[in-house]
Amino acid sequence: MAALRFKLRHALALALAVTGAVSLPAPVLAATAVADQAGPPAGQGSYGDLLALWSDFLAWRDAPAASQDFSAAAVAARRTAIAGYLRRMEDMNVASWDRSRRADWLAARSKMDEVNFLLNVSKPWERDPGFYVDQMLEVTFTTLPVKGEALARLQADLRAIPLLVARAKTQLRDIPGDYADLALHNLSNADGVGHGHPYRKVPPAGVIGWYDDLEARARTAQPALLKDIRAARAAALDMKAWLTAGRPQMTALAGVGKANFDWYLKNVKLLPYTADQLMVLGDRETKRLWSIHALEEHRNRKLPRLTLPQSEAEYEARRAETDKRIRAFLTGEEIITIPSDIGELYVNVPWIVRPKGPNFWEQVQYRDPSPDWLHATIPGHAFDGQMAKRDTHPIRGRISDGVRAEGWAVYLEEGAQRLGLFEDTPRVRELIDIFGIFRAVRIAGDVKLQLNQAKVADIVREWQAWTPWLDPDVARVDAEIYLRRPPGYGLGYTVGMIEMQKLLADVRHQQGDAFVLRDFHDRIMTIGRIPMSLIRYDMTGYDDEVRQFWRRDPLPGS
Repeated sequence: MAALRFKLRHALALALAVTGAVSLPAPVLAATAVADQAGPPAGQGSYGDLLALWSDFLAWRDAPAASQDFSAAAVAARRTAIAGYLRRMEDMNVASWDRSRRADWLAARSKMDEVNFLLNVSKPWERDPGFYVDQMLEVTFTTLPVKGEALARLQADLRAIPLLVARAKTQLRDIPGDYADLALHNLSNADGVGHGHPYRKVPPAGVIGWYDDLEARARTAQPALLKDIRAARAAALDMKAWLTAGRPQMTALAGVGKANFDWYLKNVKLLPYTADQLMVLGDRETKRLWSIHALEEHRNRKLPRLTLPQSEAEYEARRAETDKRIRAFLTGEEIITIPSDIGELYVNVPWIVRPKGPNFWEQVQYRDPSPDWLHATIPGHAFDGQMAKRDTHPIRGRISDGVRAEGWAVYLEEGAQRLGLFEDTPRVRELIDIFGIFRAVRIAGDVKLQLNQAKVADIVREWQAWTPWLDPDVARVDAEIYLRRPPGYGLGYTVGMIEMQKLLADVRHQQGDAFVLRDFHDRIMTIGRIPMSLIRYDMTGYDDEVRQFWRRDPLPGS
């Protein structure tokens, strides 16, 4: 089970744009003293040495053997190891390389600092009960019966659950209340969203409910597993009781604080903004999108509103038509090259009948699948992921930056509006606005959570106040993701869109009348999913942003 063979990069994931762009002039960018804008290192190592070091780092980061050991000694050894990798990075003759290889060096170092931050600041194994609760879940999704090696793995995974809970009780300390509450909720409640969960007409009640589901299936499909299933379920109940009893003392701060947050934005995300500047960007985008939405609603006031489908068949027909229409539009309007071997792609938002009615994503997608089809299917995440699999570059092919991934996908939503996809379906433009609004309000939510200026419940209320149709389940699940991942994932949607818009403007201005939109988008698909500031540097040569990244800052308090 992947969740129990918990690699460090998976722990990172757990703990871890056209008209109207907001582009701050250079003096307003993150203030950096001239002395801090050092040039690239001029050490001894060659580019080949960088590739060897990167390979060593990946082998260490992804090694499964020690991935479950978060004892004090094991963590201390990892901290020593990552410090050694970072020291070796500084002894590279980056100054002698071309800018593409310089960008590789910055991208590789940012991933090392991501692990550095996890080990020294985020520390989910000692701060977040959800770190352990999440690992209990995936085993329950197993389709029964199993036999052979699959059976042996399942039995080992089930028997590991009581040991996992025992480690949690030993290793957890300084637990924030929000982390405890989220873990307790996930143990006993369906999240209402079901990211990656198998479909059930009535979603099981959290992790414990999924063990009930597995037990019910095992009674007829594989009774020999019942003892292990029941022992694992009992361990989950024990975890719940332990958290409930200790909850009054779980009052630590959940966010990383401003100094750590700004450090992460600069050294890991390689973003040219501070937390304060991001709050300005978020407010500007929220108000811009609401103003556009008001104008769009007025423009469309005499048109019939989009309605929910009455059946799964009607919804599936809408999805099929959407895929056909978007693919034809991308090709016919020369927007991006779709390789001939790109077939059917993953799609979000299946048909679900909920007692309380559709959730936020379904309210939009059921009316017209286009917004998330662009974002998550084609040419968004699913297409983007297929193109990334073709990247054999030893560094760029092993990196996927969240700001780049989500920024590209959000950029496509408003981009399709401007390119004319919805001229015949103007009410769909209102749905695109609503998607954009929910992306924009995440900036303030992400920042406030990490700066300990708000709790999850506060952010849920703020988001609901600004986002049409947003239900508390979707809002809570998103807030949990952005609080518990490394900082900056939630803000990456809209900020990434802004960075995409900035890149488009720079390349169009630089190339003049020779600019071709399809070539621009095709280049995005092949340059690697590295931080946006590095893509901009590589594509344009503009170094006004990367100048502040050459000198690595020490972690606050180190």
